[in-house]
Amino acid sequence: MVNSFPYRLYLVISEEACLHHHFLKVAEQAVKGGVDLVQLREKNTTTEEFQQKAFQLKEILDRYQVPLIINDNLEVAQKVEASGIHVGTSDISPTQIRKTWQDVSCLGYSIEDLKQLDSLESKTADYLGISPVFKTETKTDTIIEWGLSGVAKIRSLTHQPLVAIGHMNAKNAAEVIQAGANCIAVVSAICAAKDPAKAAEQLRNEIEK
Repeated sequence: MVNSFPYRLYLVISEEACLHHHFLKVAEQAVKGGVDLVQLREKNTTTEEFQQKAFQLKEILDRYQVPLIINDNLEVAQKVEASGIHVGTSDISPTQIRKTWQDVSCLGYSIEDLKQLDSLESKTADYLGISPVFKTETKTDTIIEWGLSGVAKIRSLTHQPLVAIGHMNAKNAAEVIQAGANCIAVVSAICAAKDPAKAAEQLRNEIEK
């Protein structure tokens, strides 16, 4: 399973999160710096606007052969022919996605409780999002803070690829990988950086230590 998820640095991007540059420029610079998977998360926009942004982003990512993941919008994901979709426990379920979109390449599912590891939904996903590892202002609707011990515990209970998100940065990326995560996902550490390429490069170096 891990071999089918080779990604190490995962950018979760939205126009709102990008403070210093246009989100498309941030995405391209981040990929040049070492990001190898990008999720577009637009919670405060119409489906039409989301789709337009997704097409624009995919055009850039395709040049670098970097997959595009769409956050919680199956319609957009299918229309733009994204590589995959990421959902949480309150979104459309992974089992329903498999039925509707049979050739989805990469299906992510965020878990909020250890009990969810044994669920059919978790087992249906290609990777599990561990969210948040540390509390973060970019995602406030979560019920738990996993911490390093939580990542290690989940690692001991499953062979599925684990993507850690939540206040990830160059200072803690290495220890989260050591705790058992396969991949680090970031928002502010790259989106809010004045030099997204450099920020991505520093993160990637820590991950690959």
